[in-house]
Amino acid sequence: MRTVFHEQLDALNDGIADLCDRTAAMMQLATDALLHADLGAAEHVIDRRHDIDAKCAALEADTFSILARQAPVARDLRAVLSGMRNVADLQRMGALATHVAQISRRRHPETAVPGDVSGHFAEMGSIAVRLAQDTKCVVLDGNTDKAAQLNADDEAMDDIHRRLFVVVMDPQWSHGTTAAVDVTLLSRYYERFADHAVEIAHNVIYRSTGTRD
Repeated sequence: MRTVFHEQLDALNDGIADLCDRTAAMMQLATDALLHADLGAAEHVIDRRHDIDAKCAALEADTFSILARQAPVARDLRAVLSGMRNVADLQRMGALATHVAQISRRRHPETAVPGDVSGHFAEMGSIAVRLAQDTKCVVLDGNTDKAAQLNADDEAMDDIHRRLFVVVMDPQWSHGTTAAVDVTLLSRYYERFADHAVEIAHNVIYRSTGTRD
């Protein structure tokens, strides 16, 4: 019975790792669409959202099945519950990448962000993709030290988010209200994407130690 349980848990973990890959790829494409007014890339990200939601629904059903059939306790229960939380975070990451692509599509054929802040978004995109990829490694190897290191990238993302807010609030901002709203929303989407990736890493810590610190 325990062999079956651990096989199911391994399958859940592999599914979560796969979602990390998928959301990283979505955010990479969404960033390309944003910076280069690439309508095809934006549409591709938006279309992928349905696949992410379907995968998340299937994994969520698997977690309920494990809970019902295996009745895990202690560390085993933490493993299932952290997996359930991870699926929810990854579904949200997919949604946030989609929001970035939707703004890109809405502003096509123009770029959604002015050239003088495009470098900030290139950096945010790079951090977001790296966080999702590093989160996959944490999920697969359960390395709590590496999980804690993700906080540094999250702090870098937060710093860019704050700087962009200062930029759009500056009286010297010359790109109008629509661009200011787009930049503010987009910055928030990247910042929240990073937060969800770090939350997954914290869930890994919880699974191993019973605490989230």
